[in-house]
Amino acid sequence: MANQPAGAAEGSEIIEERRSSPLKSPRVRLALLIGAIAMVVVGFLWYSDRETRGKYMQSTDNAYVSADSVVVAPKIAGYVERVFVAENQAIRRGQPLAELDPREYRAQTEQITSQIGAATATAETTRSQIAEQQAVIAQAQAQLDAARAEAAFAAQQVARYQPLAASGAEPRERLAQLQTQARQARERVDAAQAGLLAAQRRVGTLNAQVRQAQSQAEAARAQLAAARVNVESTLLRAAITGRIGDLAVRVGQFVQPGTRLMTLVPVDRLFIVANFKETQLGLMRVGQPVSIEVDALPGIELSGRLASFAPGTGAQFSVLPPQNATGNFTKIVQRVPVRIAIDAPPEVRRLLVPGMSVEVTVDTRSAKGELDRIRQATSRER
Repeated sequence: MANQPAGAAEGSEIIEERRSSPLKSPRVRLALLIGAIAMVVVGFLWYSDRETRGKYMQSTDNAYVSADSVVVAPKIAGYVERVFVAENQAIRRGQPLAELDPREYRAQTEQITSQIGAATATAETTRSQIAEQQAVIAQAQAQLDAARAEAAFAAQQVARYQPLAASGAEPRERLAQLQTQARQARERVDAAQAGLLAAQRRVGTLNAQVRQAQSQAEAARAQLAAARVNVESTLLRAAITGRIGDLAVRVGQFVQPGTRLMTLVPVDRLFIVANFKETQLGLMRVGQPVSIEVDALPGIELSGRLASFAPGTGAQFSVLPPQNATGNFTKIVQRVPVRIAIDAPPEVRRLLVPGMSVEVTVDTRSAKGELDRIRQATSRER
């Protein structure tokens, strides 16, 4: 080593010095300083964004596009005669969808119409009988008046002959004859009164028959209205504007009331159902803005707003809701369905269909500080 040249020895010392202390290089120190400053700035920006924005953003990918679809089903039974629509076809409200065989229901309508005519004719006939009975009443009244006049005359004759018979001026046989005639006249008065009363009561009976016929006609009219509704129900029309889905009806098929024939999907009234964890709902309020990312439209961010909350967790509306009063209870974070309205242009709405998966993020900054106010309120109550 002592025999090496001086220049070689100095070079080796410089190499060893650089290898042993790279931080002594100005370039390295500058790069480290810039990196440290960048990390501090990035950390500060991240912390600032988290405190002012990030912790108020609640996201979930447990969300999907939905719609208030309408199931088309008949209210009457019958054979399908015609189907006017095809699968996935766009339709408008009031447009015919399918028609059942209406012949049976039209025959029922004609039969009930005949019953109405028969009841109406019976009422008219009875009214005519009432008019005739008025003439019978008038005749009975005239007979009663004549009987009363005859009875009065017979009574006068008896009163006139009675003193003459007592004095012997007239024979008692004549008085007895007049008394018999007077008694017969009174009996004819009673008979005439009974006839008049029967004729008058007959009018009441006929009026009751008229009311009965009118009631039968009204009942038949109500049946006719129901039968006409059935006839109209043979033609199924669209209740909303949308598209046809799940078309299951075929011509010639016999359907019962409530049979599912097809589904109407209102594609222009779509919304999102997002199932957030219960721990995410503290600052969520109706009307807050929502950003939406649809899996079928990568790179496109849609906007929306929080419309409403479900009145219970998803488990509460299941077929078998949980019963937690057991000894082996395990706490599970529940999810609450939240409805989100979509604010999107028509060209985007045409691409959305119910069932699509989405990811939503709710901006809850409008409710910042409400939890602190709630804590303060509860602490004051204590």
